[in-house]
Amino acid sequence: MTPSDLAAATAQALPEMIEDLRTLVELETPSNDKRLLDAGLATISGWVVDRLGEPDGTERHDCGPHGDVLVLTYRGTAPGTVLMLCHYDTVWPAGTLAEWPFEVEDGRVSGPGVFDMKTGLVQAVWTLRLLRELGLPHPSVRLLLNGDEEIGSPASRRHIERLSEDVLATLVFEASLDGALKTSRKGVGLFDVTAHGIESHAGLDPFAGASAIHALAEVVPRIAALSAPERGTTVNVGLISGGTGRNVIAAQASCGIDIRIAEPEEMKRIDAALHALAPSDQRVRLTVTGEWNRPPMVPSDPSRRLFERAHAIAAEHGWELAETAVGGASDGNFVSALGRPVLDGLGALGSGAHARHEHTVLAPIPARTALTIGLLRALAADAT
Repeated sequence: MTPSDLAAATAQALPEMIEDLRTLVELETPSNDKRLLDAGLATISGWVVDRLGEPDGTERHDCGPHGDVLVLTYRGTAPGTVLMLCHYDTVWPAGTLAEWPFEVEDGRVSGPGVFDMKTGLVQAVWTLRLLRELGLPHPSVRLLLNGDEEIGSPASRRHIERLSEDVLATLVFEASLDGALKTSRKGVGLFDVTAHGIESHAGLDPFAGASAIHALAEVVPRIAALSAPERGTTVNVGLISGGTGRNVIAAQASCGIDIRIAEPEEMKRIDAALHALAPSDQRVRLTVTGEWNRPPMVPSDPSRRLFERAHAIAAEHGWELAETAVGGASDGNFVSALGRPVLDGLGALGSGAHARHEHTVLAPIPARTALTIGLLRALAADAT
């Protein structure tokens, strides 16, 4: 099948893909609502079966208060397996759809979660549907759907790492950045520093107390100074709280910190510095809690070769495929940290992730789908 034939086939499928996208966006699936996540996953599972038929293998993993992990495997016509990662949770709370409905206008579609990342999920499923309809060779596909990505994938991480172990490649259908694939992502650390002081009356007995707020104010500049832009490290103290009243020497205060790193080695430096913090008032004790939510995505040789293959496929279709590094993390970070081939950003073109102007541009969807079809065909040829 020529690139022009494939382009025509994906373009013909676009109207149905848009209706599928409507179905998914009109499912409210906020990360913190187990009831809605379960209902959404039931509908999504039924939709996938409608589009692809009954899977050859099914795994469902109970993730407690988080959205469950569903893994659907479809046997291919060539050796090997490709893992497709798609999350079905969004940042949008229940009720958002009532005031911001799914809408198609002026060549773009808007609605909660349409860009991050329900368009990518539609593209992933239609990639496999068209491969099968057109009789094109492809490896087996392992479609992993998780409902906790937006909160760091605390329950699904182990399944992602396990299921990416034996595959030819992991493809992540997060949105692109202006069409570019995301070959580098920063790691994320989420930490809290809490100051424990001594409470007293600010007027009657001011010197008996040891202010947690004053101590925290003293160390916050030191925390911010851990940023190292030349290494790709940024530190943001985004939350601060403490005290019980203006006339009370505060017994407790805390701050929430977001740390982004491009180099894995930075984790040790940051960890050591946070635990070495100490205020000048020795009566105040500091505690550090939190963790490295995701390691950085640093391109390995296998991932580099995967991008080069995608770049060549895009060229066959007559367009230039770029790559980029971004500050946000995804489930692809977990796979990359294990040295396994991964390609991210195969999803939508558009903008506004986590914002009210979130939207997907419709025109590029067929070409993006054709790109992934070409990539699976190439992986099949390599494995044969």
